[in-house]
Amino acid sequence: MPLPLEGLAAIVTGAGRGLGRTEALELARLGAAVVVNDYGQPGRDGSGAASATPAEEVAAEIRAAGGHALAHTGDVSDRERARELVDLATGEFGKLDILVNNAGILRDRMVFSMSEDEWDSVIRVHLKGHFNTTHFASVHWRARSKAADGPVYGRIVNTSSEAFLAGSAGQPNYAAAKGGIVGLTTSTALALAKYGVTANVICPRARTRMTEDVFHGFEVPEQGLDPLAPEHVAPLVGYLASPAAAHVNGQLLVVHGGMVAVVERPRVAAKFDTKQDAFTYDELDALLGPYYAERPAGETFAAAEVLGLKHA
Repeated sequence: MPLPLEGLAAIVTGAGRGLGRTEALELARLGAAVVVNDYGQPGRDGSGAASATPAEEVAAEIRAAGGHALAHTGDVSDRERARELVDLATGEFGKLDILVNNAGILRDRMVFSMSEDEWDSVIRVHLKGHFNTTHFASVHWRARSKAADGPVYGRIVNTSSEAFLAGSAGQPNYAAAKGGIVGLTTSTALALAKYGVTANVICPRARTRMTEDVFHGFEVPEQGLDPLAPEHVAPLVGYLASPAAAHVNGQLLVVHGGMVAVVERPRVAAKFDTKQDAFTYDELDALLGPYYAERPAGETFAAAEVLGLKHA
């Protein structure tokens, strides 16, 4: 019986460690040939010299298990490096079928203390990095679709975060980037559907180098798989990359510890109409004042708690 991703070619960015590594291994286990991308900087803030070692080690691990993989060391926030990454996959495998965007860095700071570089660097790596690879992959799929005069096979799985849903006070750059990734994903899903391409986004909760501060109070169990292990996330990525998920498009899913939650788009909580040609200050105060007076103190648009973990 053929494997679900047999004959398909994939790229996984940020795949030298943590979530990206487990996702690359899962795609390979399911039969895909994989380009393992990682810039290889040792610091989770993007500091330190780039190294090919993390990507090469994961690619070697896949090949040792009988799979087909090669490594790419490049910063996906650099447009030309992103182009090279997609060209590498199409040149080596003859096509690209799956793109998993995972690369990112952290530079946490409260908004009143954050520097311009701390803002720009996180937005660049997360949001621009997702856009760059998506752009070149979509160019490839659109050209193939036109040549075939019909839909082709394409899957995009992007990585957002519950920091986008919950606000994350000390991460204005990260939360903004992750929110932007959701918007990028839904726009891409609409734009590429006619070419046979789906785009979905996950909010994974996992214990990695990126989240060591967030989950430092959650102990690793002595027996059984850690509920925060990245291995809980990878199967969903494999599924979304598969032919079985052809009907899943433009979706946001939270995943961790044996749980997948489908997140609905925002709903209107209340609606007010003016009784005049246009609202006045006094009318707005008469309508919105009582409404917000009855809401919990300090409530914001962001969820105060996402699926039971306040500081996810």
